Amino acid sequence: MASRSNLLMGPMGPVLVAVALSLVGGCATTTAPDRPAEEVVKARAQARWDAVVKEDYGTAYGYLGPGSRAVNSLDTYKASINRGFYKSGQVESVTCEAEKCEVQVRVEYEYKGSRIKTPLGETWIKQQGNWWYVLK
Repeated sequence: MASRSNLLMGPMGPVLVAVALSLVGGCATTTAPDRPAEEVVKARAQARWDAVVKEDYGTAYGYLGPGSRAVNSLDTYKASINRGFYKSGQVESVTCEAEKCEVQVRVEYEYKGSRIKTPLGETWIKQQGNWWYVLK
């Protein structure tokens, strides 16, 4: 078995280093300073709703702010959501001021056999270099 240093020095070394750097970069949670807050929050809010609709609650939980995660475990968060309830969630608008954004989402859910669409307001705050959903 080759040692790690031999792997990095061999012909595949630069490829392995590039892959490792791209993976580390992809895990970064800071936002690009040149992107408007509204754009960043809209993308994050939509990704969170996509996860909720797909019942990928682990991913959705990852969008909760550090404070919300500190007082709500993943299991508590999962238990607070009715499985299969939400059929869609579409971010319609985002309005930001300083470190806080208000997001308007059009959610669709099923109630007594009927699909209902309704507006839902969310608050997102900037903390630790990123935008986070405030669980209320």
